[in-house]
Amino acid sequence: MFWIILTGLLPSFLLVLLGGLLRHRLSENAWQGLDRLNFEILFPALLFTTAASRPIDPSNLFVVGPLVWAVSLLGLALGWFARPYGPTRFLDFAGCWQTAWRFNTALGFVVVGALPSADLGLYAIAIGLGIPMVNIFAVLALSRGTGFGVSMALHKVALNPFLLASLAGVVVGVTQIHIPAPVLAPVNMLAQAAIPVALISIGATLSWRALGRLDRFSGILVMTKLIALPMAVTGCALILGGAHPVVPVLIIFAALPTASAAHVLAAGFGADRVLPATLIAQTTLLSALTLPVWMIVAEAIGR
Repeated sequence: MFWIILTGLLPSFLLVLLGGLLRHRLSENAWQGLDRLNFEILFPALLFTTAASRPIDPSNLFVVGPLVWAVSLLGLALGWFARPYGPTRFLDFAGCWQTAWRFNTALGFVVVGALPSADLGLYAIAIGLGIPMVNIFAVLALSRGTGFGVSMALHKVALNPFLLASLAGVVVGVTQIHIPAPVLAPVNMLAQAAIPVALISIGATLSWRALGRLDRFSGILVMTKLIALPMAVTGCALILGGAHPVVPVLIIFAALPTASAAHVLAAGFGADRVLPATLIAQTTLLSALTLPVWMIVAEAIGR
């Protein structure tokens, strides 16, 4: 099992390494433009095609949705324990707080795809229903720090391209609307580029020095994301029997490092972007140690 997981993840790690090697070949503006391209076009295409490419049993929506939302809400609650040790200004804290419940969608596709027992279609539903909730939590938290009203916060959430693409894909999957092949073909081509581009960009922005800045504040948020959430899901699965096919997907969903663009959202609200960027690097780097463990656990329970 270890070698299966290693073989499945190795190409992705090599792309991350490639990004690190290419870091200084492009300007910071170029890398930011690449992230924007992925955020606005490539990843929405991947989210849509993954959800729309196979029939979705409507009953799965009522199973996966509440479970994913519960995991996100638990991350929000546990992350609050870092408040006494974080920045004094609530806006700066909110920019970091979001890293306790947001998740790296690209890495999730890679990890779920490497697990024989995990259903990629269920993962597509999980992110399709999870993305709106985690973004609502994040935008509301940041809006509280800036004084924005609820209506403005919801407006920002409603225009999120991940949200729109995910929901559109789920609708197509549930209704099984036929999309003509010539129309779907370019969307599929864009989707195929999303993960490689995202992994290279992650490698270009990671800073190994971030591990040296792990303190009590960041430690609580990192432990919440990489250990506490997947441990809670695993414990509940074992208590309840753990036979449902959503269990391995939910364990991986809970164990993913935080979203690689969390600092972009924080900066958009005027929060300090350095702190969330450091947390992104910390969770991403440390997940290289924790994710294989949770993959083994998820595969063992999912059999």
